[in-house]
Amino acid sequence: MSSYTTLFLLLCLPSMLPAMSFDEARHLLQRSGFGGTAVQIEQLAGVTHESAVEQLVAAADTAIILVPPEWVGAPPPERRYLRGLNSAEKKALRKQWRQRGIALQAWWMRQMLASESPLAERMVLFWHNHFTSSMKKVKWVPLIFRQHETVRRHALGNFRDLLQAMARDPAMLRYLDGAVNRRNNPNENFARELLELFTLGEGYYTEADIKAAARAFTGWSIDRRSGKFRYYSRRHDDGEKLFLGRRGRFDGDDILRILLDHTRTAITITDKLWREFISPEPDPHEVKRLAKLFRESDYQLRPLLKALFNTDQFRAGENRGSLIKSPVELLIGTLHQLEINVESGRLLALASRRLGQDLFNPPNVKGWPGGEHWINADTLLQRRWMMQRLTAEDSPMRKKITSSMAYTTLSELERLLLPFPSFSAPLQSDDPYHGLTALLTEPGYQLK
Repeated sequence: MSSYTTLFLLLCLPSMLPAMSFDEARHLLQRSGFGGTAVQIEQLAGVTHESAVEQLVAAADTAIILVPPEWVGAPPPERRYLRGLNSAEKKALRKQWRQRGIALQAWWMRQMLASESPLAERMVLFWHNHFTSSMKKVKWVPLIFRQHETVRRHALGNFRDLLQAMARDPAMLRYLDGAVNRRNNPNENFARELLELFTLGEGYYTEADIKAAARAFTGWSIDRRSGKFRYYSRRHDDGEKLFLGRRGRFDGDDILRILLDHTRTAITITDKLWREFISPEPDPHEVKRLAKLFRESDYQLRPLLKALFNTDQFRAGENRGSLIKSPVELLIGTLHQLEINVESGRLLALASRRLGQDLFNPPNVKGWPGGEHWINADTLLQRRWMMQRLTAEDSPMRKKITSSMAYTTLSELERLLLPFPSFSAPLQSDDPYHGLTALLTEPGYQLK
């Protein structure tokens, strides 16, 4: 029994609260996942928003359901092996790494499409863009997969645990040069991004705080043979440090505890989740209220998501269609809503790359900026072309569009696919595929 069916059965209980309409149910599934099919939306319509949120969040499961590539557990190659390679062998090895990178991207695209917990996949994607690492710098792709496993394990759990795990993550240590951070030559890259991007946000620390944090994390590195985290005590600076007004012989764990005690950390995460799920302009008063709940729960993520989805702003009509779909959301959401099964995750991964979202290869440590940055003259044309190809007469995908075409009227298709009524003139066509193409290329379809 699917999680959607289970959700429907659990929600069939009497309530004094008003039930959701079709449009409200559609909005909830669109924002909390990759959109819903007609059947899934109709199942939620008729139950209360609060009950639906409760069960959507409670039922979200981050477990991997598709077998990953067989090489994901391989240890990194030894340095002497790499030094012994000739130019042709090095070229072949780099090609293998690139192929494995594409294979990992393809696997995740298929995982997102197959998952019965779209909220879980959205949260994994969210944290992937928060704690960024890039295959281009890390190079050893199994380390990227291990980081993905770590993110997945904590994506809906506790932010404290996630932050502590990411500070020890080998891919992160390599990406932000933590592995070479030593007492005689401290490297500030990880410390800087930890404060600016992962916790406090810009303007709430000094350069002296960055230097102190960098000293505290000296010795946190990677075991060359296993590729796992290793602490080297001889590389650690155990001297006294002054960090955010506190003085002590701090190590990395002490720095993390101080950051988690700071009110700004909860605000930073809450603000970013608001921009992900509600609107591009967070309500500062609501963000502070939610951040307070977040801290009081000791950084539990599920209660925060429930509170976020139950805000008046989440349900407000003016916020529907206020966010732009990411390339992954556009591709996975379209296939999910039209119930198209695609076996080639590689095609999806390459399509997402063309649209500007190259999974496991964010543009920089800040990740994908999202929002209006997803759309430019080139990517808008690419998005339109991909949607046209989906329903073209010679497209193999067209034959896979099944139950969505049971909505034979254009008005029903429009209600399923668009966050608000189309601004275009009403279409008149006896060919449902022509109408579907028009809706998929409608500007409003790029919004959620």
